[in-house]
Amino acid sequence: MPISRNTAGTVFVVGALGLTLTALAYPAMLGVTTVSGDPSRVVASTRYGPLTEADRDFVVKVRSAGLWEYPLGELALEKGSTEEMREAGRHLIVGHAGLDELCRKIAPELNITLPNQATPQQQQFVQTSAAETGKQFDTTAANIMRVTHGQIFPTIAKIRASTKNTLVRQLADLANDTVLDHITVLEKTGVVNFEQVNFQQTTPPKLPKEQLTPPPPQPGSPVVVLTARPDLNVNTASPTPSPSAG
Repeated sequence: MPISRNTAGTVFVVGALGLTLTALAYPAMLGVTTVSGDPSRVVASTRYGPLTEADRDFVVKVRSAGLWEYPLGELALEKGSTEEMREAGRHLIVGHAGLDELCRKIAPELNITLPNQATPQQQQFVQTSAAETGKQFDTTAANIMRVTHGQIFPTIAKIRASTKNTLVRQLADLANDTVLDHITVLEKTGVVNFEQVNFQQTTPPKLPKEQLTPPPPQPGSPVVVLTARPDLNVNTASPTPSPSAG
């Protein structure tokens, strides 16, 4: 897989499924905390418009999300016990490769340093899922990802509505389509516990900042690239509607 899975700093204990969903599937907005108390503070003036703290954090969030959801998509493609779970894996891989390409394109223009590793919490999500097999893998991975996607969805809308930066707006457009697609295919797996997911995505625990922040890249290290997979032949720009009753 194309990313490192360093476990340093992880403080979670992996146990039964109930523990997994209550203790591990409580992501805090895909892992990046706000730098100051004013996310609207302009941190840079660019030819694409002003860049606020919220804009900058959003770009990092999208990058960090791909660094764990792409390999989890690969795991779903390999370990998923149903075709629906494997299809969700395909969408995760293709969708995050597309988002990552755009992040890597706009970051230098906005002077944003991108991480090469996900947060310790996000890395633990992958490790927890990887330890499971069969239906247990499907349930654990799908519910963790459904919580994280449900949390980031309102953030995307807020950034899209408020940003004055055209590059950040472009990323928010793509992220909106991609995350909605991922929510849709995850729900089609049939293993999402909606009651628990709704509670967890609106009641995240307070975790140490170091668990929620991607490690800075090593000076001079190449930017990790999430490989495009056109061979998977999926479209993540416009989700297929879920079937309706009757």
